[in-house]
Amino acid sequence: MSESEFIPFHRASIGQEEIDEVVATLRSGWLTTGPRTKRFEEEFAAYCGAPHALAVNSCTAGLHLALAALGVGPGDEVITSPMTFCSTVHVITHTGAKPVLADVGEDGNLDPESVAERITPRTRVILPVHLAGLPCRMEEIWALAERHGLRVVEDAAHAAGARIGSRRIGGDARSAAVAFSFYATKNMTTAEGGMVTTFDEGLEARMRVLCLHGISRDAWNRYTDKGSWYYEVLEPGFKYNLSDLQSAVGIHQLRKLEKFLAVRREYVAYYHERLGRLEEVEPPPGDLEGWHAWHLYILRLRLEKLTIGRGEFIEELRRRGVGASVHFIPVPMHPAFRSLAEEERNACPRAAALYERIVTLPLYPGLTRTQLERVAQAVEDVAREWRR
Repeated sequence: MSESEFIPFHRASIGQEEIDEVVATLRSGWLTTGPRTKRFEEEFAAYCGAPHALAVNSCTAGLHLALAALGVGPGDEVITSPMTFCSTVHVITHTGAKPVLADVGEDGNLDPESVAERITPRTRVILPVHLAGLPCRMEEIWALAERHGLRVVEDAAHAAGARIGSRRIGGDARSAAVAFSFYATKNMTTAEGGMVTTFDEGLEARMRVLCLHGISRDAWNRYTDKGSWYYEVLEPGFKYNLSDLQSAVGIHQLRKLEKFLAVRREYVAYYHERLGRLEEVEPPPGDLEGWHAWHLYILRLRLEKLTIGRGEFIEELRRRGVGASVHFIPVPMHPAFRSLAEEERNACPRAAALYERIVTLPLYPGLTRTQLERVAQAVEDVAREWRR
């Protein structure tokens, strides 16, 4: 099969608007954090319905900034999900705090009842992850946090554009901060990058200082009574800022996001209709009405009805020209987190069981209708060929 016939797992949708804005940025002479980044922050904050947004170079950076700015550190515990990318746990360990894993529910998201069982006097933060763009049961999580005097920091890497009730994720003051990803595979992209929203003016101010080496003023607007050259380092910070080149892409990606989401919902409806007929697979949970961001389409195999496992299923799809992936290998299964796996309270049997049967199919606006049909046909062919 030729490379042109292979359907990749993802391809970003970049248009002439993004290209023109990048060229204009290059010609402007201001390439790093500057006026376009400020515009991107303002437009993203307005989109989410939050008063503050800080552009960063990754969702990982945003999560770390939020925890650091909240004062999370050694002796503290942060409860999060095992069904996530490793960075969610890395940022906890980078603060010196201890990650605690709560199990997932049937939807693959953090189970509030499991969270409640893991809360101790050392717990400072609950860090839910909106897997695949499906919102967590936030009302229950917020209630738990209020009851125990905890803060909530949301990992919304998959969830740009998702809603909880009438509000978009990132637009509810009950969370201290919400971090988004604009990595190349996400619903909108800046190639690499992210954003943090918050309603807390003091928290935003501290995150903004920590974001760029602990410096007291924005580099692009640095003027004091001592001169434009003068700055002060207030505390040890990080190098987490987003450049104007990346923001140039993000500005136009954000303006296209609702259109991207509509295409994703249309394609999900097609997958649901085609694949819902098969006894060997189970479509992922979620609605088509707009509160799910549908970053990923995570198909669930009914392994008891198949003669092959998940790994072989993915290889069979690849043989038919379809790229697929897995989201995610649960945190305790990685060698780096062996110590977490050895602690009985971190046991997450539902996450482990779900992992064995999940396959993520291609889902993105750049997918043509013909390609979409080919993906569905490939799943049908593999399921039927390897039916028990």
